[in-house]
Amino acid sequence: MIERMGAGVAFLDYDGDGLLDLYFVNGARLNDPMQPGAVPDKSDPRYWNRLYRNTGSGTFLDVTEKAHVRGQEYGMGVAVADYDNDGHPDLYVTSFGRNALYRNRGDGTFEDATDKAGVGAEGWSTGAAFLDYDRDGLLDLIVTRYVEWDFQHNPWCGPEQQKMRGYCHPNAFPFMSYRLYRNRGDGTFADVSNSSGIAQNPGKGLGVAVHDFDRDGWPDIFVANDSVAQQLFHNLHNGKFEEIAVGSGIAYNGNGASFAGMGADFSDYNNDGWPDIVVNALSLQSYVLFRNTRGEFVNVSEESGLYRYTLAHSGWGIKFVDVDNDGWRDIFVAQGHVLDTITIDYPNIAYKQKLLLLHSIRGKFVDASDAAGATFQIPLAARGAAFGDFNNDGSCDVALNINDGPAILLRGGDNRNHWIAIDTTGNRSNRDGIGTSVRIITESGAEQFGYVSTASSYLSASDKRLHFGLGSDTRIREIELKWPSGIVQRLTDVSADRVLKVKEPGN
Repeated sequence: MIERMGAGVAFLDYDGDGLLDLYFVNGARLNDPMQPGAVPDKSDPRYWNRLYRNTGSGTFLDVTEKAHVRGQEYGMGVAVADYDNDGHPDLYVTSFGRNALYRNRGDGTFEDATDKAGVGAEGWSTGAAFLDYDRDGLLDLIVTRYVEWDFQHNPWCGPEQQKMRGYCHPNAFPFMSYRLYRNRGDGTFADVSNSSGIAQNPGKGLGVAVHDFDRDGWPDIFVANDSVAQQLFHNLHNGKFEEIAVGSGIAYNGNGASFAGMGADFSDYNNDGWPDIVVNALSLQSYVLFRNTRGEFVNVSEESGLYRYTLAHSGWGIKFVDVDNDGWRDIFVAQGHVLDTITIDYPNIAYKQKLLLLHSIRGKFVDASDAAGATFQIPLAARGAAFGDFNNDGSCDVALNINDGPAILLRGGDNRNHWIAIDTTGNRSNRDGIGTSVRIITESGAEQFGYVSTASSYLSASDKRLHFGLGSDTRIREIELKWPSGIVQRLTDVSADRVLKVKEPGN
């Protein structure tokens, strides 16, 4: 089961030189058959996780061994944030087995702080995200888990006609509860999964994304679930969450059915100030777009064009991202079916599928993949996808983790539109400024909205800098930042085409 799911990837500036580096999560060697009680073999360097330092000259240098982040388990996902507020981004890696928290020492190396922090979890962890759910200035950690599977509970599944072994449907295995860890501020975390209400709502969780869906100033959590209802955890401001997906209209698709939610993004695609949700699914299900209508959601998959362009596909890493800087967020999807035997039962569905780019025309989407570059014509078993600007040229770049294939780094194409990236540093809030809501008004009067978070996509972490395309506008009339501390900060008459560093006011 763990082989088919693939793994995530992260963009982060681990050495603080202003250039985004890359961290790829990897699997491990599995014997066939695996004996009960056996563990994956990570002794072979081909299966280590990998950290690549951006040299600034268009190349990357493997610094995995020097940095001490190769991993000890069968890796799945990665989350990035500065959990100890020391100015250096840290790594949290989920696995089948023990998860790992790598604290960035600030000297190019990391230390394994998992045991001290108390965040090792257990079982099959998948997605993870840092957020300050109680707004105390310390980043907490949500960890999703998939199903109760191990090598001792590995039933025979596969195409009936061929009597060939294949991967089982997740319905063959029980749900798992998630883990929520509250940051104590002393390098340790308290497991508040039960007291918060998170553990009382188990699922088959994969992707996780964070945003303030009702604009009350408190971060909420969306979990993409595989073949069971999607989940939205509403922050009740008292350390507790209420799961409200059914009442909010996002638990099921337009037919009222569950679907294979894998990757997700939680962002405002139509520039109305309310964060929307996109979730991908398997072939013949179509991806789902939920438009936020002031705290409630409406399925707009068909009218937006998403249904038409995704019915035949299976998606994993996904994000709203403005690839041409025209001021409207497009949709990028890493694709590939979950089953390598799918063509036996469904000859028209391929295991390896092409990348998908849907271009937004003021909130309506059209397929722009054919014009996006040669890589978009190559069928892949793509999984995790991370987004950021590794060469600081103002175009969004994408890193992809591929099942049974080499990693891919896509450089965003040149365009004539303008842009700005906002890099937040908290003061009273957490150092990263995660959870900050940002509104910009350009010189032409166009409004856009963003939310600082590294989480979204599929088991991956993206650059925390907020990227806005500005079209032909060369200046921004106003930037408004609402920090997690409650402080509201405004900047006026800001020039475009640069990374703008913004520090939260206060001592």
